[in-house]
Amino acid sequence: MDANGGTDDTGVMDDGDRTEGSGSGDRERVFAPLPPARGQGFARTWWGQTWLKAFEETALDNAQLKRGRAFARKGAVGAVSVRPGRITAVVLGSDRTPCRADVLLRELDENEWERLLEVIVEQAGHIAALLDRDMPPRLVEDAADVGIELLPGIGDLEPECACGAWDHCPHTAALSYQTARLLDEDPFALLLMRGRGERELLNALQERSTARAAGQTTGATVTPAEQEQSQGVEAVEAFALGVLLPPLPEPPSPVRETGQIAALEGGAARAPGLDVDALTFLASHSAATARRMLAEAVSPGHGTRPLPRPLTAWEDAVRLAAAQPGRAVASRLAEGCGRTESELAVAVRAWEFGGAEALTVLEGGWSPSDEALHRAAEQLDLAWGEEEPRPTLRASGACWTAVGTDAQLRYGPDGRWWPYHRRQRSWWPAGGPERDPAAALSVALADEAEPSSGAA
Repeated sequence: MDANGGTDDTGVMDDGDRTEGSGSGDRERVFAPLPPARGQGFARTWWGQTWLKAFEETALDNAQLKRGRAFARKGAVGAVSVRPGRITAVVLGSDRTPCRADVLLRELDENEWERLLEVIVEQAGHIAALLDRDMPPRLVEDAADVGIELLPGIGDLEPECACGAWDHCPHTAALSYQTARLLDEDPFALLLMRGRGERELLNALQERSTARAAGQTTGATVTPAEQEQSQGVEAVEAFALGVLLPPLPEPPSPVRETGQIAALEGGAARAPGLDVDALTFLASHSAATARRMLAEAVSPGHGTRPLPRPLTAWEDAVRLAAAQPGRAVASRLAEGCGRTESELAVAVRAWEFGGAEALTVLEGGWSPSDEALHRAAEQLDLAWGEEEPRPTLRASGACWTAVGTDAQLRYGPDGRWWPYHRRQRSWWPAGGPERDPAAALSVALADEAEPSSGAA
């Protein structure tokens, strides 16, 4: 590519493409090559995973995805240039021959950007989240409500490659996998693909916010509709139409520390059978939980989060045991649920990695459908490249055990993989969930080198 955006005979970018923002202000960013992705997934965030889903479900040839995944894992993707409507990188093929790869995504037009800017400026939390390099689901939903799809869907990512392939080839696949890692770190890259750079976007938002504030403080002309709205509306109508109501009062100040628990000396003497240690633990733990819940309740976006499902008696006992109440209290928790202390120790380990969801995987609390098992098998086929021999895995329901090792993978209801390691005839959780089964297995195998703790 020359300084004006062209390419040389090999289709490889020259130095003109490597200068960030050369001649285009805020309309180009060049991300340095990322290290190899061995032992980890390509997307941690929900928006990065949405990008991968749109790409993987668009491609027609799983074999090309598998090769591209292997290229990305080996670090064969060079610097990634992000511009409106396009991402570009040089990818080294199997024979180390460089090839220019591009993936195209439609830019938003001016009218769409006007609507999107209004959506973002309506909620201060949207701007704060973006500045924190986060893409809140509510922002994407609000944009969809005004007819704008921020994240790509199936068929939205179009490949162009110097190798001449008409569909996604290993080069554009590798670029797409690498881009998911970039989006994890900086969602502004997605907005740049849609047509606006970070500085340009923030400047536009600041102008709109300033204009709104000035209109409110200078007594700007109020339309009849605005005057009618200011007089109040029925709650049902406000909820249905999304009318902007006056701001809520300031939230209460956060509680800095948990209060002191009253002394319980002599309690057992006055009430035979009273377990003072257990009661003291429950009181202090409840106070700490209340403090945490209050902090969450006044945090931005709390009202839009779904309510968690109620815990079962066993799950609640594990939750309490994870707070390290002491051997005596933990023993009572296990006994009360008809479990052994060893079973409780394994369950606590799972809870620490993933809460109630991890317990569902540990207990085998779900039976995968044939479709889910087929999807899991496809993920396993794509997880190891041609040059990376896949370990032999023996399947049993939702569990895949690596033959000849003490490592196991478990497939969760949400399609993520959980690493497990065998210790003294029991399977122990070895880490949190991964989208990539190869990353989960590497965690399980690495656990073999760790000293065993809490033996069953």
